[in-house]
Amino acid sequence: MKILVIDAQGGGIGRQLITVLKQQMPQAEITAVGTNSAATTAMLKAGADHAATGENAVTVGCRKADVIMGPIGIVIADSLFGEITPAMAMAIGQSAAKRILIPMNHCDNIIVGVPDLNVGKLVQQAVELLREQ
Repeated sequence: MKILVIDAQGGGIGRQLITVLKQQMPQAEITAVGTNSAATTAMLKAGADHAATGENAVTVGCRKADVIMGPIGIVIADSLFGEITPAMAMAIGQSAAKRILIPMNHCDNIIVGVPDLNVGKLVQQAVELLREQ
């Protein structure tokens, strides 16, 4: 299974996702794509098999992935303090891959009906959902 983890800013959510994925699904091939070098570095340190940075890396990665994971902001143009370009959001949204998104209530994007769980619990739920697929 080819998993693409996309994150922005400091890459903290992506780092947590990759750490749990590597523990629970060591056979998965994980590619990390950060919108900036700090996010990419954090995810690479967590154990990603491959890593790249930027808009074109998101576009190419979306064509090759079976599953895309990351915070929900990755599918919203101009979110994550402007780090998600419209082209990135479109590539993720139009990808044939299954998307498993972590609901985050910040950057003026509020997800109604989402319980107020910490990021660690949300990451664990996302990985469990992937394993069920």
